[in-house]
Amino acid sequence: MSQQEIIRKKRDGADLTAPEINAFVSGATNGAWADYQTSALLMAMFINGLSLEEQNALTRAMLASGDQLDFSDIDAPVADKHSTGGVGDKTSLIIAPLVAACGVSVPMISGRGLGHTGGTLDKLESIKGYNVNLTTKEFKRTIKNCGFAMSGQTAEIAPADKKLYALRDATATVESVPLIVASIMSKKLAEGLDALVLDVKTGSGAFMQQFGDAKKLAEALVETGKAFGVRCEAVISDMNQPLGKYVGNASEVYECVKILRGEADDAMQPTLELAAELAARILTLCGVADSVQGSKFKVQSSLDSGAALDKFRQNIELQGGDPAVCDQPENLLDASLIRAEIKAETSGFVTEINASAIGECVSRIGGGRIKIEDQIDFAVGYRCEKKIGDEIRRGDALGVLYCRRENQIDPIREKLTAAYKISSERNANDARLIKEIVGSF
Repeated sequence: MSQQEIIRKKRDGADLTAPEINAFVSGATNGAWADYQTSALLMAMFINGLSLEEQNALTRAMLASGDQLDFSDIDAPVADKHSTGGVGDKTSLIIAPLVAACGVSVPMISGRGLGHTGGTLDKLESIKGYNVNLTTKEFKRTIKNCGFAMSGQTAEIAPADKKLYALRDATATVESVPLIVASIMSKKLAEGLDALVLDVKTGSGAFMQQFGDAKKLAEALVETGKAFGVRCEAVISDMNQPLGKYVGNASEVYECVKILRGEADDAMQPTLELAAELAARILTLCGVADSVQGSKFKVQSSLDSGAALDKFRQNIELQGGDPAVCDQPENLLDASLIRAEIKAETSGFVTEINASAIGECVSRIGGGRIKIEDQIDFAVGYRCEKKIGDEIRRGDALGVLYCRRENQIDPIREKLTAAYKISSERNANDARLIKEIVGSF
């Protein structure tokens, strides 16, 4: 069937066969399909949707477009976690060493931040010398030595995704659940996993702001994981405010190290709570414990004993970074930054926080990127002083901005102040961090 016939078939609302989807993915990857033809079919998929069979066929074709990792020589379960992204979302840096300390191998292939959401690779690179560009051989060697590795996606893993995502971004076809599922799962399945836990965010700082949309995505991700024989669960978590205490690459690593050291303060507790939940569910899916509660006990033990911190220290050293940050986390912070308090203009209760606006403010002062090639200032960021439900007085600090230039303060202060809604009464909205658990194998 020709390109035009496949496009016409989907344009008219019919389901595509697996061979037709294979022809599309291979053609888009090797150039046999012109970009305008690929874009036309993506738009038809966006408008008419994909059946579960089409979604799985697309995932399988994208997975087959590149290499798949083989960890059969590692005598341990292999598992990973994926987040749909948010503001202050730093749990990967805690989960990987926690899970590794409990006997599960974690091949974590991560991405960079774009727009208001941060990227795990950017956070890691704020550790002096840390190498996130590992070859497949280095990646596997690191996992064998310390139980986990964190690296960027190589050109050999799901190359179709890189091409299709660029065209989806350019043609406003990103917000499609089946296309999102195929993009995420083709990369994660290439890791050769036994189990996968997904953190699907919902709220003002999430890609899926409405709970119903987040649940639909979570269910679709879990269904596809099951179809490929991977034990899979999704946790729908709150992103109506930044997660934890800090937003910004180096400061988020600082928060993670403090948690791994057992030195988390009250503002860091949500980060610890979510990381522990996700880590425990990975351990349960891998059979390390019979229940999530039993897994949580193992997670807490690895924190209390210092085993998780030791794993993180070992990983940093293996990937070329400075392991001294595990002993002196303050080394991650830049004392030369300008510090500006963001103060409340009225008294009352914090009832809403626009998390995406806070993420965008950090990006604007250099802590994020608008285009993927933009350079990042790892040091700048924001410290969250007040959370939803807190009572405040006029003049209290809502947060603290850390930036490079005086002329950045006033315009960013205005936007940060506007990100907080303060009312005379506490709101009664659902303030739970973990909203719902979707699926189990």
